[in-house]
Formats: sequence, C-alpha cells, structure tokens
Amino acid sequence: MISGLRGIVPKKAPGRGNSGGDSGGGPGGSFGGSFGGNYGGGVLVRHLTRSLLSRTALCGAILIGLLEILGLLEVTTPILERHLGLGGIVHYALLRLPALSVQTLPLSTLIGALFMLMQMTLNSEMASLRAAGLSTRRLVILLLPAIAAISAFGIGMQEFVAPRSEIALTSWWNRTDPDPATGGRALWFHAAGDVVHIDGFSKGGARLLKPALYHRAPNGDLISADTAPDAVYDPVAGWQAATTRTLTRLSDKVLIGTRTDVILLPPSITPETIIQLSQPYPALSSWSIWKILHRGGASSLPKATYRMALFAPFVLPVSLCAMLLLALPVIYIPPRAGTKSLLPIAALAAGFGFIVLQGLIQALGNAGTLPAPVAMAAPPILAFLLGGAWIVKMEET
Repeated sequence: MISGLRGIVPKKAPGRGNSGGDSGGGPGGSFGGSFGGNYGGGVLVRHLTRSLLSRTALCGAILIGLLEILGLLEVTTPILERHLGLGGIVHYALLRLPALSVQTLPLSTLIGALFMLMQMTLNSEMASLRAAGLSTRRLVILLLPAIAAISAFGIGMQEFVAPRSEIALTSWWNRTDPDPATGGRALWFHAAGDVVHIDGFSKGGARLLKPALYHRAPNGDLISADTAPDAVYDPVAGWQAATTRTLTRLSDKVLIGTRTDVILLPPSITPETIIQLSQPYPALSSWSIWKILHRGGASSLPKATYRMALFAPFVLPVSLCAMLLLALPVIYIPPRAGTKSLLPIAALAAGFGFIVLQGLIQALGNAGTLPAPVAMAAPPILAFLLGGAWIVKMEET
C-alpha cells in the first residue's frame, strides 16, 4: 500500500469479488458513483483537507512573494527618500499582505489542487483509492471541506482585514509624505446629495486641501457652492473651514459672500472615508457597501461598481469550487505517462482563462453594461460547464 494512504484505503470485505470493488464505476470510477460502504470517511477527509490546504498555502505564499517583490521595486526608492529605512519597507509589505492574499486566492487554489492531485496520481495513490471504490463525485465532496476553509479565510480577509489594512497603508503613506501641500490626490465624490471636490488631503486624510462643496436641488440643479483653502476634521463637529467663499445662484444673478468657521461636511465622513474614496477600487466590507447603496454614504464610483463588490464575497466559494473542478481532470493521467502528460498544462490554461474571462465580464458589470448578479455568476457557471464536460469526456475515454 502507498505510504501516504496507509490506513486510509479500506480492505475489501471477506467474500467480495472484483465486482464489489468496482461499485463506484470500476477503477476508472463514474462521475455519479459513490465510495464503498465500509469506508471510514473522516480519515480520508482529514488527509485530503490537510494536503490541499498546505499546498494552497505554499502556492499562495510564492505568488504573494512575487507580487510583493514587484511592488517593492516600485516604492523602495520613495520609501528610502522619506527616510523610513528598512522598517518602512517591511511595514509597507505587511500592510499589503491582506489585499494580495485575497487577489491570489483563486489562482493559489488552482495550482495547489493541481499539485496535490498530480502527486497523488503519479504516486498511484489515486489509483488505489479508485480501485477501492472512490468515484469522481465522491472525491469532489471529500475536497469540499478544504474549499470551505479557504473560502472562509478569503471572506474574512476581504470583509474585515483587507479594508483596514488598505486604509492603514494609504494613511501611513500620506502622513509620511515630505510635501504635505500636495498630499493625496484630487477627487470628486458624492455626499448627502451634494458633490464634493478636493485637490488633495494630508495628515492621513484629516486635512482637506481646497475643498469645494456644490449643493444641489432634488432635481439635480446647482443651488450654491462653498469653497475654502482647507478644512480640518473634528470628530464631534465635522469638517471645519476657517474661511469659506460662498456662491449662491439666483434666477438672474449670483451672490458672492464670505463666511467664517463653517462646517463643510458632517462628522460621518471621517478621514478613513476620504482615504477609501481616494482609492481607484477600494476594499470595502459588505456593510460599508450597503450604506453607500441604501443609506446615502459618500461614494466616488458608479453604483454598479459597488453592486459588483457587494456580491463578491458570495461568489468567492463558487469560484474556488470552479477552480477545483478545472484541476480535477489531472486524476486521469495514466501513471506510466508521468510528467509527460499535457493535462496539467491544459488545466492551468483553463484556470487562467477563467480568471481572464472573469475580469472581462466583471468589467462589464462595473460599467453597468451587465446586471451585477449576471456579471458575477456567469464566469463560474461557464467554468462549471467546461469542467463538468471535460470530466465526463475523460471518463468516457
């Protein structure tokens, strides 16, 4: 018996012939078959779960390391120019870890599953399991706990860790800017029905540079505009401007006036909100997105983009299952073929194609061309159809 499976594959019951061992569809197994009745599932589940999780973690660490290196090549010089030293480089890399882990999770799962299934196939472990009655359908079921654990990790990072780490990274980067007068970047956003423009921000988002607030009527017509050299955040009062220039539009003229100690924005718009708004595609929790869509929260992106982000945590487990299904055909590699088989390359290409297709369709969803549920669900459905058809074809041959 293969050492990795010793104690996992059950012995045949006395008196059972060869036909009894093929109850799952023979050594080739059938997609709808089941494992033998005398199977102790818990041992095999733990073995497969541990194997898939360890290999996914290893692949994820390698991918994250490569992305960290590429990112550091771009920012190492600015970090050193700010006199942050090695500690600043490490701080930057650590704050990027949560977002990178979420980005690499599907590809890590695909490569980890390929790595595990190929190793089991080439070591004849898979042949032993299938000879004992393990079907392809049953194998997928046994791997689902590992996919559930990976999905829980990804959703937790996406909902709780990544949004906070991105805010901390952008705030730290802004606070250490040697030229705070030009800190941050110019942006437009909506807040409580009004339109706001700022030239930049400093002090980690606690100071707005040249804010302009455009008040609108319910029908969208401009009523008045307030501009100020800067505004400072107060947790109780809100964003205070020492001097404000006000333009009020009347039917036949525009009134210009000056006010002092004006509250431009409410305290609900915090410096963290400004930092999130300044990011092209910020990492937001579902609760933050819900407030933007249904409670008038500050937003700088189209509503369709926020709807897409709202569905992302729910689609992640489905996408990981699709990755597993695309990696599954490697179990049909003949042991004698060894590493000469092209199935792993085809499975990896299918996974990359899924990621590219998902990006293209989600771009249509972000633009509002496709409804958010359709844009999020279409790529996994196509991957399931491809993977299922591929497995059925392999079983027939």
